[in-house]
Amino acid sequence: MPLPTNKKPIRTVRNFSIVKNLRTYWMFYAMMLPGIVLLVINNYIPLFGIVIAFKTINYQDGILGSPWTGMKNFEYLFASKDSYIIIRNTLLYNSLFIVLNMALPLGFALMLNEMKNRFLSKLHQTIMFLPYFLSMIVISYLVYGFMSDERGYFNGTLLPALGLDSVRWYFTKEVWPIVLPIINTWKNMGYYTVVYMAAIIGIDEEYYEAATIDGANKWQQIKKITIPLIMPVLTIMTLLQVGRIFNADFGLFFQVPRESGALFPVTNVIDTYVYRTFLTVGDIGLSSAAGLFQSVVGFILVFVSNWVVRRFNRENALF
Repeated sequence: MPLPTNKKPIRTVRNFSIVKNLRTYWMFYAMMLPGIVLLVINNYIPLFGIVIAFKTINYQDGILGSPWTGMKNFEYLFASKDSYIIIRNTLLYNSLFIVLNMALPLGFALMLNEMKNRFLSKLHQTIMFLPYFLSMIVISYLVYGFMSDERGYFNGTLLPALGLDSVRWYFTKEVWPIVLPIINTWKNMGYYTVVYMAAIIGIDEEYYEAATIDGANKWQQIKKITIPLIMPVLTIMTLLQVGRIFNADFGLFFQVPRESGALFPVTNVIDTYVYRTFLTVGDIGLSSAAGLFQSVVGFILVFVSNWVVRRFNRENALF
């Protein structure tokens, strides 16, 4: 005689744990629900627009009715004679920005942490943080006030005082690979300094007291205690910037050089090139293809960089 089989589904341990978890913490999940809904609406539903990158958009037919073009929109980025220049500028500038945004703010954070007067330390942090809130439109006019051909501070005051001839800054491309990193670092230094400063303040003072008893000087304490303990924060901030290495600061490269054609060889990046092409051609498929390309490459770079970090030190990895 065959044994009777139980027709009721067997509740697995995993399903039971999920249900139990939901029943126990339902209030917290309810609090999360508005944020999750907002995330889906703002970040996931718009992903439908990815199809624009593979179509020639016809506004009469709409997105779904427009004809497919395959990879032609992506070929435009690399088939152009300017593709080498814009990719080179984007990568080199962002690579330099990553180094400067880690080294200089870290140095200032270490110096501010050593200041005994807390009021002056907070005052310096506030002053350094102010440029971070300025828009690139405002910064472009500040730069113009220094570098204007006729009424700028350099040509009107500084260079004559030094006995030097005036320089047409907005037609001299050699100086802008120096000017743009200076502006970017000046604008973002306060933000990164505060982040690194917060990480340094979180270090237990007992480490430094023990190092002082052992005879370690300040440089040895920084090298053996401070830097290793804030390395996870340094790694996370660097990985986040690596993920955007193909995304240039549009305002920095478009507003600050004031659309000077003579500076295009050193100021034209992927974002500005796509914007100018859109104004000329009016095809949003080209712009969407560039944005998708930047996002996918950044996504891959973050995973590869994080994998490299995990190979050396798992604790410093982002995930």
